[in-house]
Amino acid sequence: QGPSRLNTTGKGKAGKIHLPRAIFRSLASQTVPVVVTVLNIQQFGMFKEANQTGQVLDNTVVGITVGESSISGLQDPVQLTFTHGELPQSVTPQCVFWDPSKGQAGGWSSSGCDTQPGENGTVCSCDHLTFFTLLLNRALDGSTAKALMAVATVGCGVAVAFSIFTMAFCIFIRCRFKFEETVRINLGLHMNLVGSLFLLNLAFLLNSGLSARTHPSACRVLGGLTHYCLLCCFTWTALEGCQLYLLFVKVLGIYIPHYLGKLCLVGWGFPVLVVGVAGGIGSYGEYSIRTTDHGVIGHLCWITSEHLLVHYITNCGYFGLIFLFNMAIFGVVTHKSCSLQGTGAVQGYHKPWKVALVAAGLFCLLGATWALSFLSYGISSTAMLYIFTILNSLQGIFIFIWLVILYYPKTKETTGSLSYIIRHDKNTTASQD
Repeated sequence: QGPSRLNTTGKGKAGKIHLPRAIFRSLASQTVPVVVTVLNIQQFGMFKEANQTGQVLDNTVVGITVGESSISGLQDPVQLTFTHGELPQSVTPQCVFWDPSKGQAGGWSSSGCDTQPGENGTVCSCDHLTFFTLLLNRALDGSTAKALMAVATVGCGVAVAFSIFTMAFCIFIRCRFKFEETVRINLGLHMNLVGSLFLLNLAFLLNSGLSARTHPSACRVLGGLTHYCLLCCFTWTALEGCQLYLLFVKVLGIYIPHYLGKLCLVGWGFPVLVVGVAGGIGSYGEYSIRTTDHGVIGHLCWITSEHLLVHYITNCGYFGLIFLFNMAIFGVVTHKSCSLQGTGAVQGYHKPWKVALVAAGLFCLLGATWALSFLSYGISSTAMLYIFTILNSLQGIFIFIWLVILYYPKTKETTGSLSYIIRHDKNTTASQD
């Protein structure tokens, strides 16, 4: 169903194949067919990789076979020239081949292939014969990537400092003032969340500073540690949502012995299981951050490119479920707060700025800033990448200011605090029952 010759695929889209002499020297005494197969994978529905990150150039795959034997380990590589026009700045080409052993149904791999981009085409040099194509991967330009790395590094440093301030503040007011048990549990929960943010930002700073000089074994450990800190942050965000659900939805009849200790067991223990499984299949190692000019802006010890499915399941999928749950809880809490505000019962919340502060604080506490990462795919959302990086870096500052204004007692009773709303809601529900 394809063209009989590769060089007649259409005007301006001629391609070339160069086969090294070494292939034919080993077959000098034989007569073998040399077959070049050009396939439109969109038409035939072939070579579909799960969670594919790049787009196949013109949906075209080129297969090369010489005789019936498998040919690999060539010193003089096979060269394929994929002709194309000027590529967008947001795209970087990558020469790949189809590896049937990758994943459950096969996938694209770049092992043994070298990519040489040019103005009118890209030359792929590979040390074996199989099915090849050119993947067009989205990437940032060098200046944007460097700027984002600088912003993230500075932001993480600031976040580490404010996380320390926040944990110290929570410990101080728990010891200095007498709060009811609900508020003490809330403060303990907030402190653990901030602690996970502190570890995550510290792990990133260590990662960006040491990854280029670490031994592969140490890089795998650092990658697993960074992944663990991220999962802890997500898990504590989910536990914040669960706590709000118990306080605002269940309200009455809730008593769990050693409640905060059990939350710590889940918040710090569950990520250990996930990282243990991911590490068992060799998911961690060096991850290169590439730019559109085909350079490497940096190295991170993280989930490797060959195990992106682990990233999509344990990070994107896990946080996606948490975010949907927390936003539903946020809607319930906002509705109840507005209902109480309308009755005039919660006098401390008559000030609009305080209502907005509570809503913004809860929104940040429930991990809304992380959701911006889902909007940061593609070069058209470069501005969103900056917003995501800056807001996530400032998350520690937001939580610190929110806790100081909300929980620091200015009168004998903590009127106007979140605990007062919860207490009033309990009393209202009890009187109705």
